[in-house]
Amino acid sequence: MTAPTAQLLSQVVGFVRSLRREGIVVTPGQTATFARALGEISIFDPVAFYHAALCSLVTRREDQARFAEVFRQFWQNLGLERFPGELLQQTPLPPRKEQKARPGEVGREPRSAGESGAPPLPVVDRALTFSETEVLRQKRFDQMSEKELEAARKLLYEFVWNPPERRTRRMKPGGKEELDLRRSFRRSLKHQGEFLKLEERARKPKPRPIVALADVSGSMERYARMLLHFLHAFSLQQSRQGVRQVETFTFGTRLTRITRTLKKRSVDAALAEVGQQVKDWSGGTRIGACLHTFNHTWAKRVLGRGAIVLVISDGWDQGEPELLAFEMERLQKSCHRLIWLNPLVGTPGYQPLTRGLVAAMPFMDDFLPIHNLSSLEMLVEALGRLERRSGIVH
Repeated sequence: MTAPTAQLLSQVVGFVRSLRREGIVVTPGQTATFARALGEISIFDPVAFYHAALCSLVTRREDQARFAEVFRQFWQNLGLERFPGELLQQTPLPPRKEQKARPGEVGREPRSAGESGAPPLPVVDRALTFSETEVLRQKRFDQMSEKELEAARKLLYEFVWNPPERRTRRMKPGGKEELDLRRSFRRSLKHQGEFLKLEERARKPKPRPIVALADVSGSMERYARMLLHFLHAFSLQQSRQGVRQVETFTFGTRLTRITRTLKKRSVDAALAEVGQQVKDWSGGTRIGACLHTFNHTWAKRVLGRGAIVLVISDGWDQGEPELLAFEMERLQKSCHRLIWLNPLVGTPGYQPLTRGLVAAMPFMDDFLPIHNLSSLEMLVEALGRLERRSGIVH
């Protein structure tokens, strides 16, 4: 935005506020329309300026006289040429009446202290206010200040977590999957062997195990700490909802298991210990070699019972793409669903063209962003409805 444009917009906002102080209702949409109209006319032409403002900002006939007076004062304050008097309505202004604010009206002046006997209340235009939390949810982690990062960490522990479930071989009463003949025969004994009601049963669901592999290399340093906060909050909440444990690993040039460390209640103590435990923090990236270590050492231990694997990385790899493709294929065949989370997906114009991502892309079930709080909420919702989803999601 250029300096003249910013100055013009500030004058427009000041003019609209003057109208509101006079009791004329002006919505934010009308203000935006007036600002766009100024781009189509000469702003030094008072006639065009006047009619553009009148058509955009005034919707009631009784407000036209008051609008003309406010506009005259506004134009004089700009220090430009005198406004043609024939365009202004010379009729006297109607006396202002005390009226109750109608629903949806903003910008009304409160009654004076002498009339009401109480100090005047501040006028708040709620149409122009915004939620700081909503802004924080949409802001990228790498653009947040330290104060905003701290507020974002607190919001992580307020998420509503719905762990994904799997159907087990065990059965439970109720449901409409199949007949429960044993319970049906047993109940019929109360009625001399008559089957008055057939009992049914369904498979008992259990939460699926979650396995997270987080990239802590140099290119992920801006996101790594916030994502570890997310994994800590996720682990605590999943444990409360019945998941025995969420397995968490970090990788850069080597693979490190931090599951027990993230079990600590204190997130500060947990992350301090992670910093001492992870030796390759902010180093290089060899995703293929780290996945090779995971597949040969940990896969049989943690990928049972239909586990879901989350790979959190930007895809910058210094290893061989052939090794990465081979290990990704093996990992996908060993788990229920393989989800790749990339913080760069939220960048406008981004395309996954690095050789690591090109090699790994055919073996991903989902390719999702993880660059702000909103994307983390989307991930939690996607995991909760995992059984109803099919196909790759971008």
